[in-house]
Amino acid sequence: MFNSVSVSEKGKGIIVVGHFKGKPLDRASKRAAPQGSVAAALRREEATGDVGRIVEAWINPRARVMIVGLGEKASCTLQTVRDAAAAVARRLAASKDQVATFALAGPIAQAGHDLTRAGEAIGEAIGLLSWNCDEFRGSGTPKPTRTSLTIRSDDKAMTAGMKTGLVVAEGANLARTLSQTPPNVATPEWMADQAKKMARKAGLKVRVLQGAELEKEKLIGLINVGKASENKPCLIRIEYTPKRAKPNAKPLVVVGKTVTYDTGGLSLKVNNGMVGMKRDKDGGCSVIGAMHAIATVVKPDFPVIALLAAAENSISDEAYRPDDVLRYRNGVTVEVTNTDAEGRLVLADALIWACEVEQPRAIIDLATLTGGVITALGSTYAGLFCENDQLRGAVECAAMGTGELVWRLPYAHAEYRDMMKSPVADILNSNPNRKAHATQGAAFLANFVQKDVPWCHLDIAGVHVAEKNAGMYVDGPTGWGVRLLSHLVRGMTAES
Repeated sequence: MFNSVSVSEKGKGIIVVGHFKGKPLDRASKRAAPQGSVAAALRREEATGDVGRIVEAWINPRARVMIVGLGEKASCTLQTVRDAAAAVARRLAASKDQVATFALAGPIAQAGHDLTRAGEAIGEAIGLLSWNCDEFRGSGTPKPTRTSLTIRSDDKAMTAGMKTGLVVAEGANLARTLSQTPPNVATPEWMADQAKKMARKAGLKVRVLQGAELEKEKLIGLINVGKASENKPCLIRIEYTPKRAKPNAKPLVVVGKTVTYDTGGLSLKVNNGMVGMKRDKDGGCSVIGAMHAIATVVKPDFPVIALLAAAENSISDEAYRPDDVLRYRNGVTVEVTNTDAEGRLVLADALIWACEVEQPRAIIDLATLTGGVITALGSTYAGLFCENDQLRGAVECAAMGTGELVWRLPYAHAEYRDMMKSPVADILNSNPNRKAHATQGAAFLANFVQKDVPWCHLDIAGVHVAEKNAGMYVDGPTGWGVRLLSHLVRGMTAES
């Protein structure tokens, strides 16, 4: 909706004030917009105070005020602030305004929110609405006309927060652009190149394991899932190391499923089941975006390692088959029953590597893993699978803070483990009975995480795409997880 969004401490432009449902403007807002025309606007029937409801008033021939509803004061959350900011941003885009002053410190403080975090929420919402991906438009599409937007606040804490929020949104928008890129461009090697490009700008290190190195390291899932494609698989490792790291500090490892296209393999997807499978890489896309934000604005005092298991699940006479048995690096054998359950096979490699090579404090993986999680939770929550109370609590707290919501689902019960047992090998990659489909994926992955390592699996299959143009998102990829991981990392401190 905008060519760009920036924060400035100068200028004024349109003034944005907020009001709670059934309440008058607070004193600070009245000082920002003192004219009687504002009070008159609030008496209009459409000034309901509902979240995102906007009325406008002219305070002189060249200046106007936008009054946005914040809902009930008692239920005002940071997500309320984001929703209100998104509504304002959409109005600004429509009216082609180029400068806006957010005079929202008064009501937000009344609601008990930290003004820096509120500023971040505003920056995130408006930054997310600045995402555009016109690269694949051709001469058949009129060139869109967009303005650049400068936002500001008279409150220094809110201004600082806006700057942070825009950078985090930039990471999410990077993930969205990667997701949007079609599979004839976004191959595993291209994803590795994009990781390197991001890393050069953010000061990170990247290592790409491919070819003979995958064989040497016994990354059997990547080898098998990717061997039918001419676009060969790889494991992409991105490393953030703080300048003043605590000696022997253990890293947080974030893992992303990065299947650049999923045909289903020999268990071929039917009807239109392949449409949209360019987004089976969205876990990895979000991990790249999160690493950008972590390195540029979060800057924790401990290492963070990202592992992207990248492959294309295709079809040829080299394809792996149902009935194949794979022996993983950690000794676990897997009977393949469904080549369309490939994401867990490549994630298994990354989880083993994380445990054996990185010696992590904790592991978090993001994956568009199952249709079952969509059946269970729709597009409201991501599925959260975690048996470590401390890690689960931290993830849930980050989810509440960012509005990227999670819902806990089980996987550790003996019946779920038994469901994954194979009559031939140790485990199956998919039980054909389809019971507890989302849980099956987590129960499978648990076989590749050492028992003493805290681990959280996030199934994002229902939340990685917005189906309509509303709120902070246009229809398309959401970059889900970038903001959650950034917030989570910021809340952690180094531990050895």
